Amino acid sequence: MADPDGKPQRAAGVPRWLPAVLRSLLVGGYPLVVYLGMTRWSPRTLALVLACALLPGLVLRLREARREDLWPVLRVPLSLLGLFAAAALSGEQRLFMALPVLVNLGLLANFAASLRGPASLVERFARLQEPELPPGGPAYCRKVTVVWCGFFVANAAASAALALWAPVSWWTLYTGLLAYLLIGVMFTVEYVVRKATFRRFGDALPDRLLRRLLRA
Repeated sequence: MADPDGKPQRAAGVPRWLPAVLRSLLVGGYPLVVYLGMTRWSPRTLALVLACALLPGLVLRLREARREDLWPVLRVPLSLLGLFAAAALSGEQRLFMALPVLVNLGLLANFAASLRGPASLVERFARLQEPELPPGGPAYCRKVTVVWCGFFVANAAASAALALWAPVSWWTLYTGLLAYLLIGVMFTVEYVVRKATFRRFGDALPDRLLRRLLRA
């Protein structure tokens, strides 16, 4: 909803963080729900469960969206509903397993597209925390963006291979746990490399430990 000036109005009594929490729960719990659905339910029942899980977050976002933002808000949920409907109508359960592939390809498109502009996507994120980057910072951020592009390609390929040829339990283990562990490893390695490259340390415990280790 919006006021007469076109500014979005926050729904009364709705915490600001609730839509983000609902999205996180949906993304994090998706592999487990798909596993339970493919082993115990029909495709139509699974599609209905997933659609119902998607609707609360969508309703909250629509209540706060401006009219010009309706399509960006609706684009992804409508695509997901289309995927769920196709799986339900065709009876092909493995269509439900396509979502991680689509997510990684979407991230790949966003990261790769930023490489054609003056500032890579990683550089934009970095400047939100540190507006003034050190010398060599933009070039470093561009290299990190390229590395993330390679990760998304590999993750999409692994998710697709598991969705096509592996048991659903393997797909669930990878997309619901191992992929997140790999993302954590990526963040950790990049953090250490960044600290070793620019030698900028804060007061947090990881920074203090790395300062000692790198000086040694």
